[in-house]
Amino acid sequence: MTSKKIIKLLSLLLMISSLSSKLYAADECFENASRSIFKFNMALDNVIIEPIAKGYNKLPKPLKEGTGNFTNNISTLLSIPTSLLQGDLNQFVNSTGSVLINSTVGILGFLNPAEKMGLKSSKEDFGQTLGSYGLGPGCYFVLPILGPTTIRDTVGLVVDSYLDPFAHITIREKELFNISGNNLDYYSVKGATAVDFRSNNITNFDSLEKNSLDLYSSFKSIYLQDRSNKIRNSSSDQDDWGNLEN
Repeated sequence: MTSKKIIKLLSLLLMISSLSSKLYAADECFENASRSIFKFNMALDNVIIEPIAKGYNKLPKPLKEGTGNFTNNISTLLSIPTSLLQGDLNQFVNSTGSVLINSTVGILGFLNPAEKMGLKSSKEDFGQTLGSYGLGPGCYFVLPILGPTTIRDTVGLVVDSYLDPFAHITIREKELFNISGNNLDYYSVKGATAVDFRSNNITNFDSLEKNSLDLYSSFKSIYLQDRSNKIRNSSSDQDDWGNLEN
């Protein structure tokens, strides 16, 4: 019953996204609500996330880099099935090789020997996959805690929880290659990923807050540009913000 409801919901969202795929980036579904949620997210960041990120930056460099490598390795798992769905075999080989090497030789991903071997992994998700097939973003809005998104990327987020091998063995409570986990494992890694990202962008966030006339619009612009770059697999115009949706 639950699976049927999810399929119906995804179908509805995809239909809405298809109808709204030609919307300009500035169009929004719920701007007033999104602005309120954005204020809540910023308050949460100021009180909890930013202080944790600043403390995280004080960790010894090897420990901080190891944690970042570990979370990046986990994130690359999702790139394996989504690269196949995009028909990008080069990306699939690089992501698969990177995960295999870093998870073994790299001691569960805390080291990154794959990069030294020339394997360039990327972070792909189902939202990017839909975009690669020409599906527009649809309306832009902001989710509590999760932050900026679009209709297309929200659909992608739901599908990711089924495609992602790490989600499969944790929140889906399935077993893969005799490996299993639980909800705590999943949300702990996601939390560590968010803190690692925030710690790497302390200066960027501070600069944006000081110099933006409308912080909400600035975050919106950066998010949409970042997603567009990722869908095009563009590296030349990527900025320092990395994976903004995390």
